[in-house]
Amino acid sequence: MNSETLAISSKNLIPGGVNSPVRAFNAVGGQPMFFNKAVGPYIYNVEGEEILDFVLSWGPGVLGHAPTRIVKAVQEEVEGGFCYGMASPLECDLAQYVCDKVDGLEMVRFVNSGTEATMSAIRLARGFTGKSDFVKFEGCYHGHSDGLLVKAGSGVATFGEASSAGVPEGYTKHTISVPFNDLSATRKAFENGDIAAVIIEPVPGNMGVVPTKDGFLQGLRDLCDEFGALLIFDEVMCGFRVSQTTAAHRYGVNPDLFCFGKVIGGGMPVGAFGGRKEVMEKLAPSGSVYQAGTLSGNPIAMRAGLETLKEFYESDCFAKMDAIGAKLESTVRELIAIRDDVKFSRIGSMFTLFFHSGDEIENVEDVGKCDFDRFGRFFNFMLREKKILLPPSQYESNFLSSVHTEEHMNRYVEGLKEFFSQENK
Repeated sequence: MNSETLAISSKNLIPGGVNSPVRAFNAVGGQPMFFNKAVGPYIYNVEGEEILDFVLSWGPGVLGHAPTRIVKAVQEEVEGGFCYGMASPLECDLAQYVCDKVDGLEMVRFVNSGTEATMSAIRLARGFTGKSDFVKFEGCYHGHSDGLLVKAGSGVATFGEASSAGVPEGYTKHTISVPFNDLSATRKAFENGDIAAVIIEPVPGNMGVVPTKDGFLQGLRDLCDEFGALLIFDEVMCGFRVSQTTAAHRYGVNPDLFCFGKVIGGGMPVGAFGGRKEVMEKLAPSGSVYQAGTLSGNPIAMRAGLETLKEFYESDCFAKMDAIGAKLESTVRELIAIRDDVKFSRIGSMFTLFFHSGDEIENVEDVGKCDFDRFGRFFNFMLREKKILLPPSQYESNFLSSVHTEEHMNRYVEGLKEFFSQENK
């Protein structure tokens, strides 16, 4: 079968033909591709074409796809069984390893996805503080649980309304959505609500890479301390990608709770949340906040995550990604220096090229002014003509790995040059 045939047949079996909406390529037009193999920095479609990958399964592939050490570890672990439904030593091993590396992470609970991690962290914050409301920021995505699928209302700090059908009003009445990078709006939310927590992607990856303003994260820390709320950093996407550990470490601001995923599972379905011991001990069975999962702490996933993190540190993975990212950034910025219709943003191993005119991008409203049709043309040109896979949405981050090389960066830049040249014909 080829991608075209699969796209048609899958729509008869799976809504939209995909199990996660962005895979349908609706934001970029054109025919979605189907893939059946990924190794190193490459992903292979069902037609057998080798494609340079800057998606990396949306973040976990810091070592590239199917690194030998992780493959061998998973194969070894599978022989002992797929799932126990009981405690295993690997849960303790990975918990110890992550807590040793991350400042402020005293206890951790493993789950199966980033959505589970953020949903559970919010519940825990409410249970710990005894308060109901929480603040999120426009453009930050924290998974698809009901209370987090919220768009802003009409004011600068309002109780949110659902951004998805099927979410009753009651599920979002305690969610306050405010503009990203707006500290005054956040203070207003505190003054008008009974805030249990603030949750934020300290390096957003779901509106593209939009940096926080200087002092913004520290300002959130101060507000939470002033009003007795918990600060939650959703580092599902940016954890181990913007520093040797976390965005919290990069910016010198420690939250009360972290949410992780992606990298800590080595590509397996893993999420985690954790932080201060006094907060985490509110979780059942130690405390009164309930959370559970049959597959949580799955031994195969734990082994994959543990071996990934060991290799990450032993190979100085972040330094390699950051260096190659800096090379890419330097070259792209030189290329677009005379243009006012493109912006480039990079933090560590995450980057976004915005087709945006005017001032620098500070929030999702600015991203919304990008030329999405042009991005779609760029995406399809890079995929079809240059065999480079980018995230199929202007709102998403690109990702680098330690197995990407300068040659791969040059290939990206040459593709961008050719796209510009083609536009001018």
